[in-house]
Amino acid sequence: MRQREPDFFQNLQDEFSDLRAWVDRSVVLAYAVVAGLFVVAFTWLSEAAFELFKHLHGRAPWAVLVWTPCLTALIVWCTRRFAPGAGGSGIPQVMAALDPGITPGMRAGLVSLRLTFAKIVLGVAGLLAGLSAGREGPSVQVAAGVMHDARRWLRPGSAMGEHALLVAGGAAGMAAAFNAPLAGVVFAIEELSKKMESRNNGLIIAAIVVAGLVAISVFGNLTYFGSIEVPRLSWQAFWPGLLVALVCGVLGGLFSRLLAASLQGLPDRVSAYRRRYPVRFAAVAGMGVAVIGLVTGGATFGAGAEQVRLMLAGEAETSPLYVLLKLVATWLTSWSGVPGGIFAPSLSIGGGIGHDIAMLLGGDNARLLAPSLIALGMAGFLAATTQAPLTSFIIVMEMINGRSMVLSLMASAMLASLVARLISRPLYSALAGMMVRKLRPRAAPAAVPDSDLSSEPATQPNPDAQRPGGAPPDGEPPSEPGPLPEPPR
Repeated sequence: MRQREPDFFQNLQDEFSDLRAWVDRSVVLAYAVVAGLFVVAFTWLSEAAFELFKHLHGRAPWAVLVWTPCLTALIVWCTRRFAPGAGGSGIPQVMAALDPGITPGMRAGLVSLRLTFAKIVLGVAGLLAGLSAGREGPSVQVAAGVMHDARRWLRPGSAMGEHALLVAGGAAGMAAAFNAPLAGVVFAIEELSKKMESRNNGLIIAAIVVAGLVAISVFGNLTYFGSIEVPRLSWQAFWPGLLVALVCGVLGGLFSRLLAASLQGLPDRVSAYRRRYPVRFAAVAGMGVAVIGLVTGGATFGAGAEQVRLMLAGEAETSPLYVLLKLVATWLTSWSGVPGGIFAPSLSIGGGIGHDIAMLLGGDNARLLAPSLIALGMAGFLAATTQAPLTSFIIVMEMINGRSMVLSLMASAMLASLVARLISRPLYSALAGMMVRKLRPRAAPAAVPDSDLSSEPATQPNPDAQRPGGAPPDGEPPSEPGPLPEPPR
């Protein structure tokens, strides 16, 4: 039977007959603008905070041995006391909030406007301390908390339910943080929703694009790391590029496995000390970050974006140990429990891998191939750590205006992610699963064996964490209900 052609006027009448649906769409897009503004404010504050830290480090380098550990301890105490759901990257919280077994009450401990404000304040404080953390992962939780608040203005049964709002908000945060709307759309599909329902995917994508446009309107249509000059690649670059992808895959997989194991807790004395005295442990971790930063002349402090820019410009004087020391500083930062992400530090580590391999080539090849290998390293290490290859290569492509390297970046991200999967589970999924297991026992204690619970309690005081007389360690009151702080992404 022959299908009739669409009736334009009838379809137009049907589309505008439901005014309430258009009100819902307007609310969602308005909240997308607000989410973009929140991420822009977070970006400004983060950059200003790190500039203040660099000023302190420049005036009195040795002062960071006091400043960084003390501020790290204060951040962790405030996080555990006032906003335990704000700890770590923020991406696992959004993923856990999307779990169908999470109730609305539990979801409020993972994403909310209150946590959005806490994430911004505590994340900015982490960069003021000079910790090796980024703002991009936390921006996902920041924007998701804003978008989730839109549900109060939507009609019951609206196509944009809580799930869709969280997906749109998380991806909008990614788009605004990196000034990369396409990366936000792919992130929504690859990491958050896995699939998008046809009835609301257009509105979700529109919200992501709107948030990205807000960032572009403020910062300009500029790429994160500028534009790189890519020479005409020949087979001479094949083996160095392959080596970069393989090294990123192995190191990224090990890094991801180390982070997951550290955050979940191991049966060793260090992890036991962290469980018993989390604030003291945070001070020790902050001291480690400060010492590493002094040894490297400040290169490992902060997210690492400045080091990547210097590498791409051929002006970096990085130590051969930069990759290892930056990785350790990022691990300690995440392990301490402060709110902060690993996206930007991972890009810095991957860029360092590409830079080191380019330097091994020597001669003119090093100068010509260095920008390309650095870009491949960024895409490869980020893909290996997060095991989200599509998001990773698109982020790097948009950050360096590297459309001429699309296939190379894609190949590096895919290969590195494949190698990492042989070593470690996907990091964010593992951390999100840990949070879900922590929350569910409150509703059904017998449903989850004790062995499945994380070693670090989030909702009930741990008898081992009490001093004689019942006082909490480090002068902390018991944490409020909510997931334990988990490290960055």
